[in-house]
Amino acid sequence: MLRRKFSAEIERFLREEGHKILLVNGARQIGKSFLIRHVGNQFYKHYVEINLKEDKEGDQVFASVKSTTDLYMRLSNYTTEPLGDVHDTLIFLDEIQSYPHLLTMLKFLHQEGRYRFIASGSQLGIALSQTPSVPIGSVHISQMYPLDFEEFLWAMGMSEEWIADIRHHFEQHEALDENTHQMMLKRFQYYLLIGGLPDAINTYLEDRNMVRVRQVHTTIHELYKIDASQYDQENKLKIRRIYDMIPSNLENKRKRVVFQHIEDKKGKTFSDYAEEFEYLTASGIALDILAISNPVFPLKESEQKRLLKLYLNDVGLLTNVLYGLQVNAVLQDIPSINLGTVFESVVAQELHAHGFPLHYYDNKKRGEVDFLVDDFSRMEVLPLEIKSGKDYQVHSALDTFLSTPEYHVNKAIVFSNEREVKVVKGTYYLPVYYCMFLYPDMANQDIILPPLE
Repeated sequence: MLRRKFSAEIERFLREEGHKILLVNGARQIGKSFLIRHVGNQFYKHYVEINLKEDKEGDQVFASVKSTTDLYMRLSNYTTEPLGDVHDTLIFLDEIQSYPHLLTMLKFLHQEGRYRFIASGSQLGIALSQTPSVPIGSVHISQMYPLDFEEFLWAMGMSEEWIADIRHHFEQHEALDENTHQMMLKRFQYYLLIGGLPDAINTYLEDRNMVRVRQVHTTIHELYKIDASQYDQENKLKIRRIYDMIPSNLENKRKRVVFQHIEDKKGKTFSDYAEEFEYLTASGIALDILAISNPVFPLKESEQKRLLKLYLNDVGLLTNVLYGLQVNAVLQDIPSINLGTVFESVVAQELHAHGFPLHYYDNKKRGEVDFLVDDFSRMEVLPLEIKSGKDYQVHSALDTFLSTPEYHVNKAIVFSNEREVKVVKGTYYLPVYYCMFLYPDMANQDIILPPLE
């Protein structure tokens, strides 16, 4: 079984959140159901799982549920023994967005407190936005992602002690020794090829056969397209077109979505495709990164949706589309292959999984910087530049960014393949695998305010 950080999140919630209901949002095929099932069977005497998507496509037992009493009665069909109570019984409602009326009912299930409930969905964000009565106060919504790089290292057998030592080097701004650097670089390259989808990782662990891993990638990539067409019949072709364009957009110099290219129609803007973008990002199959031209903390105040980049949710899907079985495109230093797009995608995936909203810097006069994140410890903007080649110290736009007085930014990070760690005029040069240790400072800390006088 793959070890996941989200497992601790589920366990903590069940211990500390009383009768509240956990809603787990995230793309299909990232391991939500497996993880909830594992925790449920481990901590509860009675565990009942209902896949509401399968029910909707089959007997539709829950389609006409009108009350909690109706729901309890129909639950009895899914177990051969009497259920207990809130202390020993967990009900898992998988793919709950298939029946939006059950989302509204969660409020009453919480109030009655008869059993513990967890619900999940691959299009939960969309369903909640369309639900007229969201059960605020009764639920807690958590986002789950594909395996990040640290989880991938666990899957590859790397110990916590070893990772902790590498984290210590990162925190001290120190480089690893050459052997450890090469080992980490190789595992990072494997992550670029395999990605963080559980089926792909488990398939690799079985026999290390990349043909089978790529078959998994292709299947999931097609599954995401099928889901898009099932969600919105009217706009399904536009959704699939935008999704298909993501890799080619990233290969362009500006990497932005060109709205006029989606349907080959002049005059199209972001607003013409807002619903399609919402589907792709809310369902978790694409990551959106918004432009910032005036970088001030917090970045949310300066977002520009008209300058949009999209990334696939998993780097393994991207390298499958770009290189297929040509794994040496990633594993070897081939002059004709520019891995810049792949490196940017994996950093976007890592930042997103760690809780950072994704932004980039775009200014007609000063150029572009790959990523901007909020540095909460300094209450400043932190620019990040991602380099895959030998010219990692060449970054004119970043230099201009740092030298702009009104931005009040004195620190930047450049990630690259290079082992050496150094600081030059406020720019920190770090090996690319150190991106695994970037988190918003306050992500997992309790903030206790002093008493009012």
